Amino acid sequence: MNIKQAKEQIRNTLRAYLSRDALGNYRIPAVRQRPVLLIGPPGIGKTQIMEQIAAEENVGLVSYTITHHTRQSAIGLPFIEKRVYDGTEHTVTEYTMSEILGSVYRLMETTGLREGILFLDEINCVSETLAPMMLQFLQCKTFGNQKLPEGWLIVAAGNPPEYNRSVRDFDVVTLDRVKRITVEEDFPVWKEYALRKGLHGAVISYLDLRKENFYRIENSAEGMQFATARGWEDLSEILYAYEALGIAPDTELAVQYVQMPSVARDFTNCYALYNKYRQVYHIDDILQGRVPKVTVTEFASAPFDEKLAVMGLLLSRLGEASRETRRQDALTAALYDASLAVKARLPEPPVRSLQDIVEIRRTTLRRADSAGQEDREQQMLRQSEIKRLEDYIRAADESAESEQQMETVRRLFAEDSARREKTADETGKMFDNAFRFLENAVGPSQELILFVTEITAGYDTSWYVGEFGCDAYFRHNRELLFDQTRQNILDRLK
Repeated sequence: MNIKQAKEQIRNTLRAYLSRDALGNYRIPAVRQRPVLLIGPPGIGKTQIMEQIAAEENVGLVSYTITHHTRQSAIGLPFIEKRVYDGTEHTVTEYTMSEILGSVYRLMETTGLREGILFLDEINCVSETLAPMMLQFLQCKTFGNQKLPEGWLIVAAGNPPEYNRSVRDFDVVTLDRVKRITVEEDFPVWKEYALRKGLHGAVISYLDLRKENFYRIENSAEGMQFATARGWEDLSEILYAYEALGIAPDTELAVQYVQMPSVARDFTNCYALYNKYRQVYHIDDILQGRVPKVTVTEFASAPFDEKLAVMGLLLSRLGEASRETRRQDALTAALYDASLAVKARLPEPPVRSLQDIVEIRRTTLRRADSAGQEDREQQMLRQSEIKRLEDYIRAADESAESEQQMETVRRLFAEDSARREKTADETGKMFDNAFRFLENAVGPSQELILFVTEITAGYDTSWYVGEFGCDAYFRHNRELLFDQTRQNILDRLK
């Protein structure tokens, strides 16, 4: 299965394990709550889906790469204790609490979350001394004589043997006590994720053309060479940073992330073309409706792969504009909720109410961070909301009457609401101009069909069209659906 399907399987497992019967007991007894064993290639997103599930289900997440641990840190240190059995005193060996289990209890104490996921990465690459203890933990959920608290799902991840020489096979006894999920790389699923996260357009456009280079691992005379999903995502991040700093990326940079020289060189060449097309076709001018006739003519006569690259540039900018609109929309909604909360507490001074709300938001941020819920988008929203509410507090005169303070809050919220409308309107004009350019250059064609399809596939662009509409999109989408229906009928007749 792909990583998206694996995420859904693990989420459903967590929900089932945490569900309770009418008496408040876990519906599935702890002894029958099998750990999940997630086997898949490196860099495919196993750790990320754990963070996403923890954030979406509001549970804790404790993550460890188990190969970084010794036997002592994993199971605790032994010590001698005296016990009396049948009237006779005996010395017995007990263990201090494992560092791993200690982290679970610390998270529970810090956040108040009693349930969560314990994620152990590289489980099948542990040392010989630690291997028996890890197998015992998967089977019995104990390290030494310390037990994992109830309400915690164990997810252990590992790589198939072809990717790691240190991999150990699990015996049948262990495998018969786990839920095994095998994950394979899947470019369409990764692309959906990449669009959702706003990865660099050059990376997405390149992999659209060179899907075979999305995930490759090969042995060569120079050693292991590979390109992975993680490598492409990290390359995207550094490209954004380099562009912001005015530094030109080159092959030497690309090969540090995509560690297959031939693929890194190929990407660098395509990146150079990507930037060239951005300048030659005046992408920003197209989206502002300032299109020279020569640009339309050049695009109409360009080779198909060049057209794909230019459309990729247009889609990337539309995605960025739609993302900014979506974030502004979410921020405005959060500020609206805060304004209602302030109003509900009148005649209490609004400044005091806003200070309380800001403190609650900060507590929520700290709690999510302590719980391992690394949802970057939610973090950014909370940070933006806190920053803007602090602007409200500074603008409202603390010595003024409550109604005067409230009037300041209303005025500032009206400005934020107007900013949202302006951002959405500017994005809508960009959509209209993009469609107008393509209609003038290629008319109803496969390029236009592809453009509509990519807008539908893009998380931010499809969100914008759904929220604010786009006449040209709906018009061409109806035509596309009509053509598909017609073809389906013909296929059935044949």
